[in-house]
Amino acid sequence: MPTTEELIRQGRNEDLWQMCCGFIGMNLEQFMDIQERLLMEQLNLLNRSVLGKKIMRGSRPHTMEEFREQVPLTTYADYLPELMEKREDILPVKPAMWVHTSGKSGEYPCKWVPITPAYAKEISALMYGVGNLANCKGWGDTSEFPYRPRLIYTVAPRPYMSGAMASMLGLQSPPRYIPSLEEAESMVFEDRIALGFKQALSIGIDYFFGLSLVLVAVGEKFSQSSGKTNILPLLSRPRSLLRLLRGLARSKLARRPMLPRDLWSIKGIISSGLDSSVYRDRIKKLWGRYPLDVYAGTEMGIVATQTWDYDSMTFVPSLNFLEFIPEDEHFKWMLDRSYQPKTVLLNEVKAGENYELVLTNFHGGAMVRYRVGDMIRITALRNTKLGIDIPQMVFERRADDLIDFVVIRLTEKVIWQAIENTGIPYQDWTTYKKPGEPVLKLFIELKDKSRASAEEVSAAVYDQIMKAESDDYTNSAVHDDLAGMINFRVETHILPEGAFANYTARKRAGGAELAHLKPPHVNPSEDVLLLLQAKSEEIQAPDEADMVKVC
Repeated sequence: MPTTEELIRQGRNEDLWQMCCGFIGMNLEQFMDIQERLLMEQLNLLNRSVLGKKIMRGSRPHTMEEFREQVPLTTYADYLPELMEKREDILPVKPAMWVHTSGKSGEYPCKWVPITPAYAKEISALMYGVGNLANCKGWGDTSEFPYRPRLIYTVAPRPYMSGAMASMLGLQSPPRYIPSLEEAESMVFEDRIALGFKQALSIGIDYFFGLSLVLVAVGEKFSQSSGKTNILPLLSRPRSLLRLLRGLARSKLARRPMLPRDLWSIKGIISSGLDSSVYRDRIKKLWGRYPLDVYAGTEMGIVATQTWDYDSMTFVPSLNFLEFIPEDEHFKWMLDRSYQPKTVLLNEVKAGENYELVLTNFHGGAMVRYRVGDMIRITALRNTKLGIDIPQMVFERRADDLIDFVVIRLTEKVIWQAIENTGIPYQDWTTYKKPGEPVLKLFIELKDKSRASAEEVSAAVYDQIMKAESDDYTNSAVHDDLAGMINFRVETHILPEGAFANYTARKRAGGAELAHLKPPHVNPSEDVLLLLQAKSEEIQAPDEADMVKVC
């Protein structure tokens, strides 16, 4: 297969579009044909591998139907200890690299995932396609195709997946990183951002990609420091000085601090992360254009991407076999963990319905019928406006008890242990992630006449969480760097005495079943928060800031 660099040099624009963005023009039948063909290739590899035999529990499926009937759904625990030990002899294909993401505190410190050469090559082409979708004007447009783009390096370094994906771009056409890849990966976040902006003043920026939360953090950090700029060192660098003076003039005219958009006219911004839709407007304000949202992850590469209308995301057929657990099947499993939920395929999903994502890596990858832990929503069966005949999706929420802060991932067990370790007497608690912010919102009822303030509880729980993270993490320096970058914190709301007893009494009076008499510890609904904050004789609406829709 030719690279994007070769196709651009040869002027083969149609081939370039088809290689990197061609899935946008498929109909659903073509999409499913690719899914089945690549699954058959993957099954041949799995049937011959030690890992495949373990995960598929001795079955040897040869059709898509047999695969879905005979092979159980999996979680990362099913791949232990082999993947944590990075054992390459048991894999379907020898990997080109290993990547990792945060694990579950108290269970495994991180999740190591192998990436095969073919998988990396496919991701690299898709990434250039996503870059094109971020600035193209419509189908077939390659006029602004990102050939050797200048990129600010703001992603987590290898072996994080984001850093690995940055390096994969070089498989197509060598991008120009600011600072260079080698420099960036040897520096802490603050230093590489400072150096990157210093270099970008002279040479400019074409593209910016990273986690949504990081894009906002970088932009706001830049804005906060812009008033302290010393122009004297720039006198010997006329390009940098001119760019800075123009940026200062724009910000003065707007009567606000200087923003990144005052200095650079960026061709495209690509973001990912669970809060992409929340941060969309803030990124536009800081960087001058909306980000193109990509649904991606360590175990799955790229699953779906927005297109040039910046609306719902279109699925990608060539990296993973996609299955979907309907929400009612997911709830059956929640009540009985021995239950094996049924799945549907992309040509069976319904608009407006929520589904838990299940995937199987193609190209010799390791994950088989793997439950990612995400709930997505099918917004439509096609994009009518753009004529895209593939179902459209958005990220809905986590499907499990995980509260995800990118580099800090908390389960009910970890939060509970942190509260216990504070030594503060309490009756019960519930918690969720505050929408749009790296904040763990904790609602807790104290007992034994405890006089602990909300601030004291927040500080104590935060310290215990960070201690657990530090003890459990393999690369504490990188982890602390990233945790500081997102500004993770805990906010506590002290519930009135008797809040949980009152909740139980009200639910019992309403005829609730035994299993529903206590509120969930993680991701409560609006109704749960309403009841917990109510006085015994009446229900008072909770603060708007404390309301969250997660169910």
